[in-house]
Amino acid sequence: MGYLNSVLSSSSQVHAADDGPVTGGGLSQNGKFSYGYASSPGRRSSMEDFYETRIDGVDGEIVGLFGVFDGHGGVRAAEYVKQNLFSNLISHPKFISDTKSAISDAYNHTDSEFLKSEHSHNRDAGSTASTAILVGDRLLVANVGDSRAVICRGGNAIAVSRDHKPDQTDERQRIEDAGGFVMWAGTWRVGGVLAVSRAFGDRLLKQYVVADPEIQEEKVDSSLEFLILASDGLWDVVSNEEAVAMVKPIEDAEEAAKMLMLEASKRGSADNITCVVVRFLANQGASSHGNSG
Repeated sequence: MGYLNSVLSSSSQVHAADDGPVTGGGLSQNGKFSYGYASSPGRRSSMEDFYETRIDGVDGEIVGLFGVFDGHGGVRAAEYVKQNLFSNLISHPKFISDTKSAISDAYNHTDSEFLKSEHSHNRDAGSTASTAILVGDRLLVANVGDSRAVICRGGNAIAVSRDHKPDQTDERQRIEDAGGFVMWAGTWRVGGVLAVSRAFGDRLLKQYVVADPEIQEEKVDSSLEFLILASDGLWDVVSNEEAVAMVKPIEDAEEAAKMLMLEASKRGSADNITCVVVRFLANQGASSHGNSG
């Protein structure tokens, strides 16, 4: 579909279970946004969080693609989604003309392709996906599961995704309408098993646990300061408002992501912790494009 032959810049790492924290970041070619990521196994012995930060070109347009994928039942689903979701999305024929339907199609196509690849496994694996797609002055946030996206607009923290939990009225209704049930087992769970109501994978619960993303669009203008994408390892111990207040004074997006990760760890997060911060530079005068001094 004619996207630029060369990937403009791409950074992502697959880390082994015994790896310590990983951080990194970059700046878009057009100087409109910078990004940073930080990811740590935290107190867990295994690492099931993955992330992707990618800048690409589609039909001459610079596109930013950012995602956090929190696996359960092993790494297979999260790793698969990380490796395939964005490629499926930018090759979608309607990526520019109807971005929302392209995102929805890409989520569902990636899910069904993953399930097809799973026949040789007897243990179910699944993954959340919280993604942010930047196309021109549009920011599209798509979410499945309980990783979360929060923006800072005009100094205020605004959640731009909803955690998909089985005890939400509409989610419980959808599950029960499909013939499933929600019960308490330490927390509310689909079929007494899964604590999220939407996910990639989870073959045995698939008719109830869908990979249909909820998509929210925001305009990138001078009031939009930054975006935080993170797994529940952060959100379990840090509120949306606290996260925004912490990031606000830190110009360097990588440093900001690292600070969130360390704070979650300090507060005793029991989970893997992954944070991605995207700073929009339109409202920081031309002189400061991401430089911290």
